[in-house]
Amino acid sequence: MLKNLIIILNLIILNLYGSQHITPIPKEIKFNKQKALLGKKLYFDTVLSKDNSVSCASCHNLERGGVDNLQYSYGVEGQEGDVNTPTVLNAIYNFRQMWDGRAKDLAHQIQFPLTNPKEMGNSFDNIIKALEKDTSYNKAFNEIYKNGITKENIGDALEEFQKTLVTPSAFDDYLRGDENALTPNQKKGYELFQKKGCVSCHNGINLGGGLYARFGLIDNSITDNLENKIYENDNPHFGLYNVTKNDFDKYYFKVPTLRNVALTAPYLHDGRVKTLKEAIGSIAKAQLGLDLTDEEIFLIEEFLKSLNGKVTIIQ
Repeated sequence: MLKNLIIILNLIILNLYGSQHITPIPKEIKFNKQKALLGKKLYFDTVLSKDNSVSCASCHNLERGGVDNLQYSYGVEGQEGDVNTPTVLNAIYNFRQMWDGRAKDLAHQIQFPLTNPKEMGNSFDNIIKALEKDTSYNKAFNEIYKNGITKENIGDALEEFQKTLVTPSAFDDYLRGDENALTPNQKKGYELFQKKGCVSCHNGINLGGGLYARFGLIDNSITDNLENKIYENDNPHFGLYNVTKNDFDKYYFKVPTLRNVALTAPYLHDGRVKTLKEAIGSIAKAQLGLDLTDEEIFLIEEFLKSLNGKVTIIQ
């Protein structure tokens, strides 16, 4: 109870100053092109999976907002995953990676899907052996890295490619001073987004991805029966608790980015919410204790659409 009170007080403070900390995506991002091109090749290559059936792009489709629009993605042997796939777009700006924040950065994050038996089901020993048999991979890795193909270098190349997956939007133009970048309804939605307190968690360059928040902070009923009704498998996902095993961390998840959120349905860590309209209303209730009107939900949704941006694939 005390911890929740502290969190709520922190949210109030963040709400007062959060909008000041929303910043546009930089017009340029520094990356190593040679590494990024190698990472791009790896990203789309099914060789990373145990049975050559899935690639990173299978679940993180760059044409679909960086996701696959499924409640749970399918990995090797058609196995269904345990959590909703988060977008890979703009992930470089998250303070941690994955819903439970177990990965400190993108190079670290790649280890988990590659070795997860339900996702790519592979091992780095097998991956390295497969890549070493490929002349083009051998040449590329040895030209870039002194020690050639290693677990760390695979992660480094994939992270470098993901640095390029940023999506500047109309909202970024607005933040830079272009008053015509947003429609009147989108401007009203942005005002509500700040006034209602959404900005307390969804701030920063990614409008999210910068902190953990408890799912059901105000309305605890949203977490009722999660163990029995939502997860009908042997691996319930309790967020940060899965990493720390601290009971206080149950249902704490990394706040997702809102960039391209209109394209990344379904929503929440378990993909239970099918539409953006429903997500806005249910999250406002669960996290802020608010019952938004249909008009308020419509305007906030219009604002969120201004966060859509197109990714440019490096060539």
